[in-house]
Amino acid sequence: MLTILAYLMIIVFMVVIMKKWLSPFLTLVLVPIIFAAVVMLTGLAQYPKGDEGEQVTNLGAMIMNGMSSVSSTGIMLIFAILYFSIMLDAGMFDPITSRMIHFAKGDPMKILIATAIVSAAVSLNGDGTTTTLIVVSAFLPIYKKLNMKVMNLAVIMILQNAIMNLLPWGGPTARIMAVLNLDASILTYLLPGMVLAVAYVIFFVAVRMGRQERKRLGVTTLTDAEIDEMMMIPDEETLAMRRPKLFAFNGILTIVLIAWLVAGSFISQISVPPSVLFLIGTVIALMVNYPNLKDQSKRIGAHGGDALQVVILIFAAGVLLGLFQGTGMSDALASNLVSIIPDSWGKFYGFIIALISVPGTFFLSNDGFYYGVMPALAKVGVEYGFTTLQLGVASLMGMAFHLLSPLVAFIYLLLRMTDLDMGQWQKEAGKYAIGVLIIFLIAGSMFFAVPGHMLFGG
Repeated sequence: MLTILAYLMIIVFMVVIMKKWLSPFLTLVLVPIIFAAVVMLTGLAQYPKGDEGEQVTNLGAMIMNGMSSVSSTGIMLIFAILYFSIMLDAGMFDPITSRMIHFAKGDPMKILIATAIVSAAVSLNGDGTTTTLIVVSAFLPIYKKLNMKVMNLAVIMILQNAIMNLLPWGGPTARIMAVLNLDASILTYLLPGMVLAVAYVIFFVAVRMGRQERKRLGVTTLTDAEIDEMMMIPDEETLAMRRPKLFAFNGILTIVLIAWLVAGSFISQISVPPSVLFLIGTVIALMVNYPNLKDQSKRIGAHGGDALQVVILIFAAGVLLGLFQGTGMSDALASNLVSIIPDSWGKFYGFIIALISVPGTFFLSNDGFYYGVMPALAKVGVEYGFTTLQLGVASLMGMAFHLLSPLVAFIYLLLRMTDLDMGQWQKEAGKYAIGVLIIFLIAGSMFFAVPGHMLFGG
């Protein structure tokens, strides 16, 4: 009966999320509380023992345990979102975009390569809406002026954003870190696949599209004056926030932060919690770019809401995790799944998770898949000898297709700005997303995040 209730809770959770009857925040809190209360009041709960043999039988204590387990992720996200939002306000990416477009001069091949590079750079902040606004606003006039296919712009941007969204402060990675109690060192195992996938988009996808456009259009040269006119920012408030003279400082600071984050995974002597790194980075960025107290307050106020929306979901996920595990539903579900999956499939389980993540993250929201499905799947994987890190990396491989899902809100902004049909766009982007998925799978195996003999069953 406990297993049935566990399955029922996941089903109810996913239906409520997909039907949009409640917001993800309310669903993450209310659904597990209701089911946990039923399980505890009916005497079905099987309270697991902690490391010291103690059992937590209080609903409130379970919730607090769950929230404590995701607290470090939540704190890191607050400062990571603030940091990259400040960098965008200061215009750190403006010179990169401008130089790429000046470099292209009207050559379709160069413009497509520039689109891929800028899309990857702007996607560092992990927000699809921001990336769409910046990249499409910068490049759409050029595509239209040269009569280039706007479809290519939308495809390249979404591929790069999907890849860069795997950064620890991006949505899916933040969720799996919270669910499986992982830290930002997961980036160490994701980074090889991300780098190869970004290179694939720049040097294969963009180049292939560029050859087709050169053949169709030829090469048209734009003057510097024409390019400058297209790049002009008309909004005075936006211009007032820009800090072009601090481009070098902001770029170096960002590179140091990310390099330290990665290096700390290998060198314990310099390891610093990501939340501390981004806290310090945010403080330095604010002090240098906006030394005036009023400006600092405005920047925090402008982006605090975005950070809060993400972080409250992380802590709400802690409620679900604490109750799902504390009442024994997670263990019951895992035992049931282990009994269903043939033992001979155990060594393929990493590969199975990777494949499940493709339809899982496409047909479900990130909340539905990572909060509702992955805790149970991870329990089974541990039984087969996988680590939570390996399972977490495997579960993120399907993100190659996630941003093509109609459940992703910002793609409607992208389609509206580019005036494209969703079905045609999904078909065009999907054929290139297959390549991203293959790269993720191979890199995951080669760099031992998901060992080859376990992932592919060799």
